[in-house]
Amino acid sequence: MNKLLGATAALALLAAADTAYAARDYVWAAGSSTVFPFTTRVAENYAKKTGNKSPKVESLGTGGGFKMFCGGTGEKYPDIANASRPMKKSEFEACQKAGVKDIIELKIGFDGIVVAMDKKAPDYNFKLEHLYLGLADQTLRGGQLVENPYKSWNEIGPGLPNTRILAYGPPPTSGTRDAWIELGIEGGAAKLSTLAKLKASDDKTFKAKVAPMRTDGGWVDAGENDNAIIGTIQKTPNAIGVFGYSFLEQNANNIKAATIEGVEPSVQTITSGAYPISRSLFIYVKKSQIGVTPGLREFVSEFVSDAATGRGGYLQSRGLIPLPPVQHEANKAKSKALPAMPAPES
Repeated sequence: MNKLLGATAALALLAAADTAYAARDYVWAAGSSTVFPFTTRVAENYAKKTGNKSPKVESLGTGGGFKMFCGGTGEKYPDIANASRPMKKSEFEACQKAGVKDIIELKIGFDGIVVAMDKKAPDYNFKLEHLYLGLADQTLRGGQLVENPYKSWNEIGPGLPNTRILAYGPPPTSGTRDAWIELGIEGGAAKLSTLAKLKASDDKTFKAKVAPMRTDGGWVDAGENDNAIIGTIQKTPNAIGVFGYSFLEQNANNIKAATIEGVEPSVQTITSGAYPISRSLFIYVKKSQIGVTPGLREFVSEFVSDAATGRGGYLQSRGLIPLPPVQHEANKAKSKALPAMPAPES
């Protein structure tokens, strides 16, 4: 009798374990708000083609996505991290510590960060230093770093309109924010000789001084929903918004973009790097989950396919700027070979 009870209990435990594992029979991706609409579209097409359950896709910001992704392996953690910047060394190390050992890095295309406004607003022709001087918490004035005193754009540079400084943009958890700080704000600060010298002598102090955005209302963290930013700048006179190029394309009837260093954001200027605030987009995949999470390999294959991320693919019509053909072909081969990425340098 005891043997029978023991066997029954063991079978119950095995059944419970199977049920727990079977609780997730779908692919799970989380991270960048910029990559979110692309992953969502791939998920739709993957589900139609395979008949599998549609993947779960969450918009948490790049940093939030990496935090979940690097939490561990198994069904409780995402299979894929969507990212609008490369994984940082600290994030890679967090992954390794949690047992997420073999990570596949796949670049899926390009995006630019635009500074946009309502179609009826004045035109803005920004230099990078204008963005730093207008929107950073501490700015250079009289050779000294001071709390940002500027209220109107025309106080900062000749030719800028006499409109109040009010920008809505991504929060600190967003990869868009990281790229904006590095390319726009720090890039602008480094154009000023005093701060360029500081950067050359002490880069850590340079970043700590110039990177924080102003908190007096000139800059507003508007959350991870870029469409909400677009709605806000349309309703708020002379406000500007900071978000990914794909959202500009999708809303071109209602909003327009500023030029940066005299360059308009476009597919051509972003791919070539001529547009100063352009970046690469990525997905990161747990190799340990391939063959475990049903459909993960097929989902990754769909993501890097000609139909999705190739020239003329369905993601291009959604705003993704495709990789050059040679890089795209290399990406497809990488998705099959699945080489683990090396540790990032920084």
